[in-house]
Amino acid sequence: MKNINTKVVIVGSGPSGYSASFRLADLGIENVVVEKKSNLGGVCLNVGCIPSKFLLHVSKFLREFKEIKKKEIISGSIKINIEEIRKEKNKIIQNISNNLKKMASIRNVQIVHGYARFLNKNSIIVRNEEEKEVKINFENAIIAVGSKPRKMSIIKNLRSERIWYSDEALSLKFIPKNMLIIGGGIIGLEIGTIYSSLGTQVEIVEISEQIVPNADMDIIEQYIKQTKNIFSIKNKVKIISILENEKGILVKIQYKNRILENQYEAILICIGRKPNCDFKKMHLQDIGILRKKEFIQTNAQTMQTNISNIYAIGDVSNQPMLAHKGSNQGKIVAEIISGKKYYFDPKTIPFIAYTDPEIAWIGFTEKEAKLKNINYRSAKFSWKASGRAIVSGYDGVTKLIFERNTKKIIGGAIVGQNAGELLGEIGIAIENSVTSEDIALSIHAHPTMYESIGITAEIYEGIATDVLNRSI
Repeated sequence: MKNINTKVVIVGSGPSGYSASFRLADLGIENVVVEKKSNLGGVCLNVGCIPSKFLLHVSKFLREFKEIKKKEIISGSIKINIEEIRKEKNKIIQNISNNLKKMASIRNVQIVHGYARFLNKNSIIVRNEEEKEVKINFENAIIAVGSKPRKMSIIKNLRSERIWYSDEALSLKFIPKNMLIIGGGIIGLEIGTIYSSLGTQVEIVEISEQIVPNADMDIIEQYIKQTKNIFSIKNKVKIISILENEKGILVKIQYKNRILENQYEAILICIGRKPNCDFKKMHLQDIGILRKKEFIQTNAQTMQTNISNIYAIGDVSNQPMLAHKGSNQGKIVAEIISGKKYYFDPKTIPFIAYTDPEIAWIGFTEKEAKLKNINYRSAKFSWKASGRAIVSGYDGVTKLIFERNTKKIIGGAIVGQNAGELLGEIGIAIENSVTSEDIALSIHAHPTMYESIGITAEIYEGIATDVLNRSI
């Protein structure tokens, strides 16, 4: 058996893992990355963030073409080539993965492919597909193995090519005439946006009282208003049965005290994700690593487990399961291992649904502020008064939330085109305790979409001229 000695071993090469590895290397700390798949990049690159964003980019183009055609500015039709879309998606994934390999090579990071299991607190065994094993001895370990789709118990014995989780949906196996999406969270809405643009009739059902439950209701209501001709959305739904027949998938649900039954060519299950750490298979329990429900138990600020030289970051450690949160944790844990007094304690983590229109929020939502008894006030600006939105054919809303006494911004939300890009100014403002007056008196270029943030602050201050000085 081959033996490798290293300062740090990182198990997992997604955004959390490779960020930790590359930062460690830049700090002069030798490290080895273990990855069970052939490609680096984890779920985000291979079957998550990147492929979905490319497909959403295509989706947005198709939607804008239809909108311009309606205005008779252009004529003609578009023939969608699914095979070429699939090829381009895979090409992008491979290019980014190859770039990660190059960066690892330049930094002298060794990659070992295979599945890792812990022998003790200072060594792991990695077994590859040929069942060859490598022993890696280390001073510190970082567990960054990501997450996987949560399965639905009602179909645990049903195997069908028409029942998808996010991985299968993004592979574009075929474009169904109609599709049911079970779960109205961010992933479900994004994939629904993609398939709707490709001609699929999409229905979304959600067990909760609203889709994207963590966002404020007024923001979601604006989204629903703008997508009412794209999706059929039902909240507070109970799934009774899912059966396959010769026509496809037959689904029976309970909705508003009625039993509804419908046939679908495909269904997509998006009921959340769960940590990808198998405590038994990885031998985590054997070496004494503690768990907190499904997650590895860690110190929230240092990411250390109960075994001081073993860390856990990203989706395996806690919510929210977001690539940018994990990436930030990876960089910070590298600094901690190098001996610096760093800690993970962000004021804000951005949340973005890259739908059409996008939904984005950061900091406190109004519902969170109420739960914490924060004395706040909010202001909203309708994009119907935005020159840039009007000429671009966009609709949307920008909302800012301020602590009433200090006027410091504590949260913000946007629904509309490129909402995620606009969120940056709000995030920096929250991190730096900026006030409503600071934002309102800062000159925002006209006509731009980010100007909506300045006008919203002006509304809060009562000094807006483009609109009446009140919340909509």
